[in-house]
Amino acid sequence: MHCTGEPPSQPPSTAETLAQINHLLTHLLPFSLSIKSFTARWQVLRSKLATVKSLLSEISDSPHWTENELLPTLLPNLLSTVLRVQTLCEQCSDPEKPPGKLLMQSDLDMASGWLSKQIHHLDLLCRSGVLRQSTAIVLSHPSVNSTKDDLVLFIKDLFTRIQIGGVEFKRKALESLIQLLSEDEKSAGIVAKEGHFGYLINLLDINIDPFIREQAVVAVSMLVSLSEQARKCVFEEGALGPLLRIIESGSVTMKEKAALAVECITNDPENAWAISAYGGVPILLDLCKSGSVSAQIHAVGAIKNVSTNEDVRIALAEEGAIPVLLQLMVSGKASAQEKAANCVAILASSGEYYRDLLIQEKGLQRLLHLLHESSNSDTLEYVLRAIHSLSSSESTSRVLSSYTTFVIQLAELIKHGSLMLQYISASLLANLSISEEKKRAIAGCMGSLVKLMESAKPDGLQEVATNALVSLLAVKSNRKELVKDEKSVMRLVQMLDAKNDVVSKKFPVAVVAAIMAGGSHGCRKRLVEAGAYGHLQKLAEAEVVGAKKAFQRLSGNRLKSIFTRTWSN
Repeated sequence: MHCTGEPPSQPPSTAETLAQINHLLTHLLPFSLSIKSFTARWQVLRSKLATVKSLLSEISDSPHWTENELLPTLLPNLLSTVLRVQTLCEQCSDPEKPPGKLLMQSDLDMASGWLSKQIHHLDLLCRSGVLRQSTAIVLSHPSVNSTKDDLVLFIKDLFTRIQIGGVEFKRKALESLIQLLSEDEKSAGIVAKEGHFGYLINLLDINIDPFIREQAVVAVSMLVSLSEQARKCVFEEGALGPLLRIIESGSVTMKEKAALAVECITNDPENAWAISAYGGVPILLDLCKSGSVSAQIHAVGAIKNVSTNEDVRIALAEEGAIPVLLQLMVSGKASAQEKAANCVAILASSGEYYRDLLIQEKGLQRLLHLLHESSNSDTLEYVLRAIHSLSSSESTSRVLSSYTTFVIQLAELIKHGSLMLQYISASLLANLSISEEKKRAIAGCMGSLVKLMESAKPDGLQEVATNALVSLLAVKSNRKELVKDEKSVMRLVQMLDAKNDVVSKKFPVAVVAAIMAGGSHGCRKRLVEAGAYGHLQKLAEAEVVGAKKAFQRLSGNRLKSIFTRTWSN
């Protein structure tokens, strides 16, 4: 091997490259003025060259520009473009070698496009502020004690690298962004404010390096799950379409992260329409059927979110969502069951069309099964809401009324469930036409119904509790059972007190009237002893609805009242 003894030539430094570009621009700008052909295109090119010169001047005036890791990549590319423009300038200025018109137009347009891209990158670098800070500050990962300004600068630097850096720059920037969000969830809001999300969304494109794309999905899913502002920015930058494409063709991990992001984005009801616009309904349903457990949970969550939109509900019905939701409701993980039940409840409350579809797909049986099997309070609430909506059908109401296990479970939920479960269960019980035998079997929940009558919230609870209780008091043995319960009788009497303004008087009055409907002397005696007589008398005098009739029953003066009315007439 022959050795010359000369060391290999070193590539020019960043400062040398910048000086070379400036030297070329100083020559090119006046020289291009003399070109007589393609004058309009050269005017555009000259304007862009002047912009490049201005940006390079701003860069060289920045105190730490030589430390920036992006310039060693950007400046050589810019030098190559400027050299190409110089060549074109010489070709257009040589009268002996006139260039081909179409080819030269194409070459000039390409050079103009390259300059536009490079101007954008240089401008971004200047505006980010990172050139005015030492890389020791910019690149160090923010600590707990870092100031907000340090964090903002760090975020701007990350997004600058995501936009104009090569693969390695993008990879490291994304890793740093993910680490930042993992360590400090509150930083998501600052990222939403200071970052340029369009650059991040571009990395979701199918043509991007697979590893970079996967990191971008992770970063997006973290941002939208941590910040409402980030969700808004990600949606407005058009991320929903690329995320749905990832759900279609990405890896298992990418599908899970993309589904999480879609669920978070659709938490905003105003974004629901976009799922149909991007053809997302069948994509999400396919994920519900064949995705991983995590992906299914997020997919059904997204479907639940968008089912509040009527256009999307129609698409869900047309795409066969109901059997998929019902299957998840009984065979999925607890979280998937809850979200599926919530979605079914929304559909069931949205009109007869959806209720009919649910009934056809054996939705009532699935709901009753889950009601029996689940111990999750939220899931039970959604199941009961769906059953309540389906019970508006006469045939469904008959089935529910005859189903002893269901009726007994309603009574148990009234006794031991959360306030909302008690509310819905009482409402169902009030509306069902159950037999006297079943009413006797669930007499044990009457004390809980009396207690619910005292609850001012939620609105309507006092009324449904009263209606359910009155329904049970249609049975003679239940009336005797209730008056034996001293706590319930005292609560009832306290509610009759005109000074008690927590509950409308018509409700306890209706219960007293129901207790006295059979004219039982024992019931009358217990109520009078508890102090109901005086309160009812005052309510009758105040002409509270039903009070006069209840008072007459309690006082045993019904016949006297009839004679009085006859005589007065």
